[in-house]
Amino acid sequence: MSDKEKLYEILGELLFVVAKADGVIQDEERQAIDQYIENHPYGEDIKWSFNYEAKKNTPMEEVYNKVLDYCKHYGPTAEYQEFVNAMKVVAEASDGIDDNEAEVMDSFSKELLKRFQQDIEGLKV
Repeated sequence: MSDKEKLYEILGELLFVVAKADGVIQDEERQAIDQYIENHPYGEDIKWSFNYEAKKNTPMEEVYNKVLDYCKHYGPTAEYQEFVNAMKVVAEASDGIDDNEAEVMDSFSKELLKRFQQDIEGLKV
């Protein structure tokens, strides 16, 4: 598996977290994911990891921490903007974005930015 394939598996896990943030994965959220990945070059990777976490019913906090750890390890990449866009698509699919979903999306961006800024500061020493 390439690093890029793994990165997109992580996107599937992140979408699981967003879909599960309001307590239950809605049919509309699953449909939004299916539409999002329909022609995506890594669609199978995204869908596989989403389904894997959903089937295991892994606690979302555990999955979210795994996502953040991997992204911090992977380092800065333009794909994170796609991650944010994909989270919005899923969150908006069922009655708009609720507070829990918004918190996940906001936290993801802030946590990565914080980490990468710390890395930059470390390089200045």
